Amino acid sequence: MNTLFPTIFDSYAYSYPHKHSYRKMEPLPLANLWQQEKKDALFLYIHLPFCEMRCGFCNLFTIANPKDDMVNVYLQALEREAQAVKDAVQPEHFGQLAVGGGTPTFLDLPQLEKLFHIIRGLGAQPEQIPVSFEMSPKTISREKAAFLHQQGVDRVSMGIQSFLETEQKTLGRPQKNAEVFAALELLKQQGFATVNIDLIYGAENQTEASWIYSIEQAIQYQVEEVFIYPLYVRPLTGITKHGGQPADNRFQLYQTAKTLLTEAGYEQVSMRMFRRRTAGNGKPATRYFCQEDGMTGLGAGARSYTRTVHYSSEYAVARHNIKSIIEQYTHRTNAEFRQADYGIQLTQEEQQRRFVIKSLLHSSGLDMQRYKELYGANPLHHYPQLQQLSEQQMAAEEQHLLRLTSKGIDYSDAIGPWLYSDTIKERIQNFVLQ
Repeated sequence: MNTLFPTIFDSYAYSYPHKHSYRKMEPLPLANLWQQEKKDALFLYIHLPFCEMRCGFCNLFTIANPKDDMVNVYLQALEREAQAVKDAVQPEHFGQLAVGGGTPTFLDLPQLEKLFHIIRGLGAQPEQIPVSFEMSPKTISREKAAFLHQQGVDRVSMGIQSFLETEQKTLGRPQKNAEVFAALELLKQQGFATVNIDLIYGAENQTEASWIYSIEQAIQYQVEEVFIYPLYVRPLTGITKHGGQPADNRFQLYQTAKTLLTEAGYEQVSMRMFRRRTAGNGKPATRYFCQEDGMTGLGAGARSYTRTVHYSSEYAVARHNIKSIIEQYTHRTNAEFRQADYGIQLTQEEQQRRFVIKSLLHSSGLDMQRYKELYGANPLHHYPQLQQLSEQQMAAEEQHLLRLTSKGIDYSDAIGPWLYSDTIKERIQNFVLQ
């Protein structure tokens, strides 16, 4: 174990500040929030909180098998929100689009057509920018795949978690391998530039041999990206309710996957992401840069980012609370969609930390020169603790960049939370999950 960190698996720092630091706020008009923001390279994210089943490990904002006409009512609200955002924010250009959930392909074909009508009505042009779309093996069909490809989707992401049905069952995901293999064949045949699959390690009774089997299946299908996620047992999830716990061999399994994937020609982009070196790039990269450019989120559960305020709907895991939040969302008026009333205001200090964390945990590294241009000092002066990473051979300076070494990437889930401010740590600790 590294002397700097008592544990390797602390928490996944995919955003900063964490959503558990969000609270109720006095309503802030979106027009004011976005008035001074750059709007020529925005990220558009759309959240569809519906699934055909809820996996045992899942703590995402989603509801399984919604009743009655909830999806259609939700899409009507999404269209109202899109129009309100268009009027208030006045986006100039979207540099990237992602549709997640939930499982967006839970929608039927007419509902997907409605979704893309909303997207285009907001001013986004999917055929001209990178577009990612999440799905599951059970909900993707040949007709849906063809439609998504025709609309401009060039990256599809499918949660598989394991190629062994016994492990899928342990994870609370009753999924048949016949569906998985058929879905993979379908996506490759359709010609999407990037097919990504998600796998989970640390399931109860998972062995190194069974994990190797799943990794080798991913390699055999020559998918362009593989995301490997350590199992975290979260409150109110199915695994928690049934007493399941992650295996204590997660680091060993992670190292095994890292070796197999890199030897098979995959480049490690982050602790979780491996990209095949010979993969096509899809559409050309855009100007969007997550450390500096804003994100516009649509839908219950979606988050939006300006430099100084991050906001969203409220968050829950329990089904009845998620249902209540979705129902509140579908009843929001145009005027209510024009304001933010739940989130967090970022001080200068938190903006700096966000830049550092979002940069350092990616293979592109922390651009210390750009940081100085934005915040007036070398980040090593603002955060001397970063020097400890270099002393532990977990980071290295390359010209104006500070990058995690291979060893440092292995400790990403410890390094991210280690860089959180005391204020954010306290807000996370005091968050009441429902």
